[in-house]
Amino acid sequence: MQKSQFRGGKKKFLFLLIPVFIFVISWVVMSLWNAILPEILQVHTITYWQAMGLLILCRILFGGFHFGPKGGPPHLREKWMNMSDEEREQLKDRFRKRWGGD
Repeated sequence: MQKSQFRGGKKKFLFLLIPVFIFVISWVVMSLWNAILPEILQVHTITYWQAMGLLILCRILFGGFHFGPKGGPPHLREKWMNMSDEEREQLKDRFRKRWGGD
């Protein structure tokens, strides 16, 4: 029973940690922008909310901040793990030929 209580506490902690992370990163972006860019590029300083908007815009345009499982879909990972070494090399060669690798 303690294990499930720990999971609930962990979820609450993450629920609180994510907004804190976003606010801290926004503050860092604002600080860096205001410290560096006005002198170099002669641009205006930005507010905290403009920095957060800039982060959101970068997320939309460049697709960063990926969360969740890595390494592709689970069925492809499982298929890769079940291949023999020879099959893996053949697949690698096909990808190299298709995508212009050496």
